[in-house]
Amino acid sequence: MATNKDRVALPPVNAQRTNLTCHFCIVGCGYHVYKWPESSEGGRAPGENALGLDFRKQLPPLSVVMTPNMQNTIADRDGRRHNIMIVPDKQCSVNKGLSSTRGGQLAKVMYNPDGVGRARLRSPRVYVSDQWVDTSWDDALALYAGLTKKILDRDGPAALAFDCFDHGGAGGGFENTWGTGKLMFTALKTPLVRIHNRPAYNSECHATREMGIGELNNSYEDAELADVIVAVGCNSYETQTNYFLAHWLPNLQGQTMDKRKQRFPGESVVAAKVIFVDPRRTTTIAIAEQAAGKENVLHLDIEPGTDIALFNGLLTYVVDQGWHDKEFIATYTTGFDAALRANKLSLDECSRITGVPVDKLRRAAEWAYKPKASGHRPHTMHAYEKGIIWGNDNYLIQSALVDLVLATHNVGRRGTGVVRMGGHQEGYARPPYPGNSKIYVDQEIIRGKGLMYTAWGANPFQTTLNAQEHRAVILRRAGIVREAIARQRGASMQQMVDAIYDAVKSKGGLFLVNINLYPTMLADGAHLMLPAAHPGEMNLTSMNGERRMRLSERFMDPPGTARPDCLIAADIANTLKRMYEAEGKQDMVARFSGFDWKTEEDAFNDGFRQAGQPGAVPIDSQGGKTGNLVTFERLRAMGNNGVQLPAQAFRDGKLIGTEMLYMDGKFDTANGKAEFKPAAWPGLPKPVADQKAKYHFWINNGRVNEVWQTMYHDQYNEFARARVPMAYLEINPEDARALGINSGDVVEVYNDYGSTYALAYLEPDIKRNQTFMQFGHYNGVMGNVTTPWTDRNVVPYYKGTWADLRRIGSAADFKETVSFKRRRFEAT
Repeated sequence: MATNKDRVALPPVNAQRTNLTCHFCIVGCGYHVYKWPESSEGGRAPGENALGLDFRKQLPPLSVVMTPNMQNTIADRDGRRHNIMIVPDKQCSVNKGLSSTRGGQLAKVMYNPDGVGRARLRSPRVYVSDQWVDTSWDDALALYAGLTKKILDRDGPAALAFDCFDHGGAGGGFENTWGTGKLMFTALKTPLVRIHNRPAYNSECHATREMGIGELNNSYEDAELADVIVAVGCNSYETQTNYFLAHWLPNLQGQTMDKRKQRFPGESVVAAKVIFVDPRRTTTIAIAEQAAGKENVLHLDIEPGTDIALFNGLLTYVVDQGWHDKEFIATYTTGFDAALRANKLSLDECSRITGVPVDKLRRAAEWAYKPKASGHRPHTMHAYEKGIIWGNDNYLIQSALVDLVLATHNVGRRGTGVVRMGGHQEGYARPPYPGNSKIYVDQEIIRGKGLMYTAWGANPFQTTLNAQEHRAVILRRAGIVREAIARQRGASMQQMVDAIYDAVKSKGGLFLVNINLYPTMLADGAHLMLPAAHPGEMNLTSMNGERRMRLSERFMDPPGTARPDCLIAADIANTLKRMYEAEGKQDMVARFSGFDWKTEEDAFNDGFRQAGQPGAVPIDSQGGKTGNLVTFERLRAMGNNGVQLPAQAFRDGKLIGTEMLYMDGKFDTANGKAEFKPAAWPGLPKPVADQKAKYHFWINNGRVNEVWQTMYHDQYNEFARARVPMAYLEINPEDARALGINSGDVVEVYNDYGSTYALAYLEPDIKRNQTFMQFGHYNGVMGNVTTPWTDRNVVPYYKGTWADLRRIGSAADFKETVSFKRRRFEAT
């Protein structure tokens, strides 16, 4: 069945059906998984297939989304083979039956030894005798725990470095973040930990949280209720596809007008409008213009890195016009006057800095903040993502944006919100981090700190800043250990541990471990690899961008002996516990206790009930019972709609959640009042400004629709690999002509920090001296040319890169499979 190209086999009526949340982007679309024995197949009559549809005649449009990519054949560990089909759930409020290009291939990426997952790690591997050798879990754990113990005993926890996921979806989730966090923070107590996409253990939303506003505070329905959507640095069609298609577009097309009238009686309701803040004209902007009409779309194409000035100019103008909510500010906030003084910026000065004409700035303010004809305040939703999260001073940008939102009371009201659009789903549950969140781990490693480095569900070789130097240092230090291992012929496990320790302690080496689904680029330097599992191969809980928590149910075995991350963490902890028990060190035994988990549900129950986790409240506060209000059983019953956290109650067999935060005017600060923050325009950081002065092209960067993240699945997906074989670089045709570059040429991108390569893609919507490069590709690492600058909270400025370009040559193979037709959707 996996090889069928021209037909789709139907699941029989008795096929097993389970729920699965798409584990790629933050939207978390709901899917149904059908599984049945390979030798059987359903019929076309509605009573003969599990879908209940009549395939004997033409079905109405979108009755079901079903393609050959939505099916596969899998083999469980008992050897039995099954067909699977993964189709979108029409009853899921998130995607409403829609399927993205990523979610539509969920079945295709499930493990099949001849399919996309053929390169998956299936057993632990150790690098010995100049080659990778499969080994047992017992031996792998003895090596990992043995070296960990020796370092912990002699050098302390700060010598144990980690780069670890902190998200849901993919291999994340509440179970796995808890398991890894309990190991790192409670047992090992190491402070040398960074998060998968940034070089420290920190938040990407320091300012908003300090201001009392969590970054996920509304519902997807609020995009249907908004009068205006302000989209800041987010290309939502490509990066949160079905949120945009199922919730934004219906509003922009007028389909939710009646809903808005019913929800807001007495208010003026006119056609919804959308304002995009983005230096680049994106596919999202082009589609919005077609859907809503150009008269209802405003593009503020600011100069790179000037978001702070934009928000400050709008705030100043709004207050000058008297459009701010004085009563709300006085009752529910603090610090308004100080922030207004610091942020004050005229529209003329704002225009000079941002490059946006004054009349467009004024129009944006009128659309988003001027009271409506009925006298009511407009419901304006502010959606933001990597454009400002990875922008010029993360802390100040978010402060300036939330200042504007608070002043106009566009949080805590339906149809509003100041929210991340998001990358991964969320699933954070960890004990307190024992370190200083301002430890710049990348620089610590470059300076020779750390003796053992575990990259857990993370790939810094492709996704960190200053990546070329970072990668070179790790490979050099890891090479010292490889040489030491190669000299150990016939060594016992203890002798191997001793030799590795000598290499890292005396010779500057670094023992590198990769725990992941795939070997990734880290295999170039790693010494040990441990195989992990992902959703569908384990039970996993995550929440999406509206805090909607669902259970993705296990329906198949992981390949080989691969294990969920939480159980790998438990294996490591229990191995260390036994080692300390043998020595009679009860204090250390106690530190590594509490990992007696047999299933991922055990890890969930251990972690999600911990204080501070959303939904972890007493089941019956009157009766004094303790435990989780949210359980696997209850989530399973809630299906693909789950519950929006924090969960409030369990009533009539259903979990009752929270649609929007802060509607009661109580914010997440000590006194319950939201806090304005001064955020004066600072200009560009010096390292970035220096590169801008020296090099010609701004290297804007981000994700693209066809592939996901580092292409960990997609590099083995023939369709995706052929479509995007190298990170592409959009460039203005006039700039390209001046450099002798054509679409399909390979170009070098270089500056003072490094160089990388990209596939040229001529695009007339790109401004002169600007480009857009795909981020995270395994073939062309954009991070090589990113400066090491971070803000005060060690959040990188990935977007702040200038470089020069040089044509290398033409790649004939690429031109055979890549279409260079314009990506922008244009109205006819």
